[in-house]
Amino acid sequence: MPKTPQGGPGEPQDRGQPPNGPDNPGGTAPAEGRGHMVSERKKKYLVAPRQVAPGLGPLTSLGVAPLPMAAVEQALRAIPEIEVVDTIATRSAFGTAGLESIAAEGVVVARMTDRQALDLHARGGGRLLVERDQHLYLLDPLLRRPDLVSSLAPYGGPAVDVTITVLGKDGMPLPDAEVSLFGGMLPASGVTDAGGVASLRLFGDDPRAISGLYVKPRADHWTFYQRDPDIDLAQPNVVLLHGLSEWPTLQGFPNQNALGWGARAMRLDALPPHLRGRGVKVAVVDSGAATSHASLNRIRAGFDIINKRINPATWNDDTLGHGTHCTGVIASADPAWGIRGFVPDAEIHVCKLFPGGQISQLIEALEYCIEHQIDVVNLSLGGGAPSEALERQIVRAKQAGVACIAAAGNSGGPVQYPAASPNVLAVGAIGKIGEFPADSYHTETISLDADSQGFFTAKFSCFGPQIDVCAPGVAIVSAVPPNNFAAWDGTSMAAPHVSGLAALILAHRPEFQGLGRTRSAERVERLFQVIRLSARRVSLSDPARIGSGMPDALAALGLPLMPGQAAGAWQPGFGSMMGAGNGGSGIPVFAGGSPYFSTASINLQPMGFGFAMGPMPPPGW
Repeated sequence: MPKTPQGGPGEPQDRGQPPNGPDNPGGTAPAEGRGHMVSERKKKYLVAPRQVAPGLGPLTSLGVAPLPMAAVEQALRAIPEIEVVDTIATRSAFGTAGLESIAAEGVVVARMTDRQALDLHARGGGRLLVERDQHLYLLDPLLRRPDLVSSLAPYGGPAVDVTITVLGKDGMPLPDAEVSLFGGMLPASGVTDAGGVASLRLFGDDPRAISGLYVKPRADHWTFYQRDPDIDLAQPNVVLLHGLSEWPTLQGFPNQNALGWGARAMRLDALPPHLRGRGVKVAVVDSGAATSHASLNRIRAGFDIINKRINPATWNDDTLGHGTHCTGVIASADPAWGIRGFVPDAEIHVCKLFPGGQISQLIEALEYCIEHQIDVVNLSLGGGAPSEALERQIVRAKQAGVACIAAAGNSGGPVQYPAASPNVLAVGAIGKIGEFPADSYHTETISLDADSQGFFTAKFSCFGPQIDVCAPGVAIVSAVPPNNFAAWDGTSMAAPHVSGLAALILAHRPEFQGLGRTRSAERVERLFQVIRLSARRVSLSDPARIGSGMPDALAALGLPLMPGQAAGAWQPGFGSMMGAGNGGSGIPVFAGGSPYFSTASINLQPMGFGFAMGPMPPPGW
């Protein structure tokens, strides 16, 4: 996504430094009336006392007392060149068993120049954390094809106009659809008007140089992608989009409740129907969630962190749709309409962080989760670099029994932070051939590692040793504002599948009941272990891309097959094949269609898959 200006909504924007002042000694003021002298602007930094010296252990063991938080804030406010923007206070106890041992910490958000930050860090003598407050980005399903996009350098040559008419189901004009053309000429993009028409101007004079046509509808239809399209410059070019309900597994949708292909792949459909996540709290830290949607109108709790000084209650206003989509995967609850989520009876909290979210605001969102005793947090977001300040808060959340599950990222490169943190569960994305139309853009995500069941790792999914598991993240149909549905791709869509399963495990797996409800880092780690051990290998890829594999709901909840259920082929994922044991937890292993319970190590014998490519598309797709 394009970078958001510093400060975010409801906060003052960064201001430049005067040319003659503490950061420019000896500088000369511009002549009167000449205008503004350009200099470095102030940026937001996070400042906090350190309890531990980097690489050396606790400061007290070095004979140095940690700085009190109040003293740090007071010292910053006393420096005229530094502007204190916010203070995120934390508490050492919340009146709940198991939380009293969590150390109180906090972060001061202040504006300063880079040079001031370096000076402050040096003066702290290792006892101060001083780091840039990075912007965070939603790991959203954007078109990311650098091979299709030519340079955006200025071009003064010939240009041609192209008209694209987009029609939806029943041949009706489809407004608000994004239309993009790519190729040797400069790319062009537009949005269809009320008549379904988008007019694009292409620089160049040869339409044969166009290598791709991409159409993304706002809702209720599949995307469209055509390589090397035959474009006519003399008349409108018509694209017919298929409605979501035209797909075989979604017939009657949304008027008939359905399970997404991802939930079925993880065998949510094999669970007893009364397992719906009651008693567990899940937080979605994202762009909000539209409670105008009939599937999400039961959600009552949330906090708009971006606009907390204006109106913190606007968490249910989701202008981007991203948070609504993720929340729908987890908790869509209408019993007879739309797509059913993993935990429709769970208590859902929405922390709105976008557009404009930064590390400081994610720290505050996690503080909300600690105070409200959230069990599982879905983080379909990422940043540019690891953050010591954020990592400290993730550790605090884990100590408080808050399990953070994060999307790996969509750049096709190394796993992004915070998914790269060792204290979260990192989720990569997979797809399945036969679960989307052949003329949709979803086909562009298919890699060459598809297995005999059609599972493949998504081309865009980040990879690396930090990947714990993978989950469905291609052509995921879920809720979007105001009361519609859309099929999106991304590790953002994969993470909620695992967050929903994690909530089911905490709500219904016996070992997490009774004393197992005690909130602690050990409970979080055990939850992550159960998820990894339940996974089965999918695709022909390696652990760097799929981790332990795709989690299985039946195995994760320790349930045998019910009478009359098809067994399906289940084989342990990489986590099990590398020697991990289940410690007598009773995770079922399915071999040859017969479930049995192991109380020692998971059986490591390889098991074959049956050949099934999913539903076949209707004629003409």
